[in-house]
Amino acid sequence: MSYRLGAFADVGLDQAKLRHIVDEHERGCVPRFDKWWTYYRNPLQPVGVGRGLSGRWYRQPQEVGLPTRLRACAPDGALRDDRAASRREVVIENDIAWRVQAMVDFMFGKPVAIRSTGPTAKRAIIERVLDSVWERSGGIALLQDMALMGHVFGHVDLVVRVDEDALTAVQHTGGDPETSALAAAGAITIEVVEPRRGVPVVSTHDYRRLDAYMIRSRAAGQTVGARAQEPSGLRAMFRAITGAQDASGEVLEVISASAWHVYHDGQLVWQQARPWTGGHIPIVHIQNISQPLEYEGMSEVEALIPLQDELNTRLSDRASRVTLQSFKMYLAKGVEGFDQVGPGQVWYTDNMGASVQAFGGDADSPSEEAHIREVREALDKVSGVPPLSGGVVQGRIGNLSSATALRITLMGLTAKTNRKRVTYGGGIARACGLVLAALDTAGVLTTTPGERGVELDWPDPLPEDIRDTAAAAQVRQAVGVPPAEIAKELRIGAAVDSGVE
Repeated sequence: MSYRLGAFADVGLDQAKLRHIVDEHERGCVPRFDKWWTYYRNPLQPVGVGRGLSGRWYRQPQEVGLPTRLRACAPDGALRDDRAASRREVVIENDIAWRVQAMVDFMFGKPVAIRSTGPTAKRAIIERVLDSVWERSGGIALLQDMALMGHVFGHVDLVVRVDEDALTAVQHTGGDPETSALAAAGAITIEVVEPRRGVPVVSTHDYRRLDAYMIRSRAAGQTVGARAQEPSGLRAMFRAITGAQDASGEVLEVISASAWHVYHDGQLVWQQARPWTGGHIPIVHIQNISQPLEYEGMSEVEALIPLQDELNTRLSDRASRVTLQSFKMYLAKGVEGFDQVGPGQVWYTDNMGASVQAFGGDADSPSEEAHIREVREALDKVSGVPPLSGGVVQGRIGNLSSATALRITLMGLTAKTNRKRVTYGGGIARACGLVLAALDTAGVLTTTPGERGVELDWPDPLPEDIRDTAAAAQVRQAVGVPPAEIAKELRIGAAVDSGVE
C-alpha cells in the first residue's frame, strides 16, 4: 500500500509512522476493547447439540473468566457432557450490563437542552441550527450511543462531517440568512466513532491535543453501497469505491486540521484540501472519566471484570452444590424389595438388624451466601450503581415519597453522573463549536470564536416531586428571587421533547 501523505507533513505523519500507529492500535488496543465490549454484551454463542457437548445450545463469553474446574473442555475444544466429572454447572449473571445501562440512563435518559451564550440577537438562530444538526444526527439516541461506548471503552470520539455538495449549493442560493443557515445545517452531521475503529495521532507535546486522526473500516460492496446514500461529505468517496470492480477491503480516513484523505486499500479515492471547520481538526475526544496524562479515559467495565468473574464462579459453585444435594438419598440394609422410594410406600422386614439411613439434601451454607452478598456489594461500591437504581428495593430507605431519602441512597451514582457531565458536556460543547465554525467558513452564519459558546441544561435524572418543587419556589419568592430566575433554577416550564433541544 502506498499512501500519499504529503498533505500531512505539517504534523509529521508519513507512511512508516501511519503503519506503526495503526499496527500498535490493532495489537494493543483492539483486543482489550473487544474484551470489555464482550463482557458488557455477553452475547450467546451457538454451539449446537450433539455427542460430547453440553445440553445447552449456547455458550456465554463470560465463561472464559471461570476457573478450569468449571469450564473443562474435551480435546476438540467442545464442552463435555454436564453430567461428567469434569463438567459442572455454569451460571452466568451479567451484573455489568445493567449497571452500565443504569449509568447511561442517568446521563441521557432525558433530553439535554443546548443554550447559546452568544449575542442575544444570534442566540435563537444558533440554537435552532444546533438543534437541527443534533436531531439529524440521531438526537438523544446519538447521545445514548456516545455514552454507552464511552462507559464501555473509557472514551469515545465524535467526527463532524460536512456534505460539500449540499453546503456549496446553499452558498449559491443566497436568500434569507436564517433560512440559509437552517438549510446549511442539513449538510452537517455528527457521528460517533467507536474506539475500535478510531486511531488517534496524539501530539508528542500535549496528550490532550490531536495532530491527526484515522478512522478504519472494512468495505463490502453491499454495505458501502448503502452508506453511499448517506448525506455526508464522503458521498463522493463511496461513489468512487462502489464504482470499482472490487469494493471490499480496508477504508482508511486520515484527518488533520489541514487535510482529509480517504484511502481504499492504500489508494487515494477522496480528498479535501482543508476541513470546513475553520482550521480545527473535526474530531471531538471525550473521556468517560478523565485520566491524567492519558488519552484514554477510565472504563466502567474494566474495574468490574474481576468481581464479575468471582460472582460467576461462586454462583456456579452454588449451582453445582444444589444439584448434588437437592435430593435425599437412602442407604437401606437388610430390607427386601427396597428398590425405589415414593410417597405412601412402607417397607417391612423380620430382620432385626435392618436399617434405613437418609443422607444428602440441600443444607444451609451461610458462608457461601455471605460471600456472594459481599461480592455483589463490592460491585455496588466499585461501580457506584446500587440495585435501587434499577428499581430493586432491598432494604428500608426511609419514606419512599421523600425525594431526600432517594437522593441520599443514590448519592454515589448522582455524584459520579455529575462528574461525567463535565467531560461529556465539554465534548458536546466542542462539537457545537465545530458546527458553527463550519457554517462560518461557508459564510451562511457568521460567528466569532467567542460567539460559539454554549451551555447545557441537564435534567434531573431522579423523579421530581411537584410538591417539593412548589415549596422550593415559594421559599425563593419569599426572599425576593425574581420569578424568571426561579423558573430557570427549578426548570419550571422547560420544554421537553425527544432529542437534543
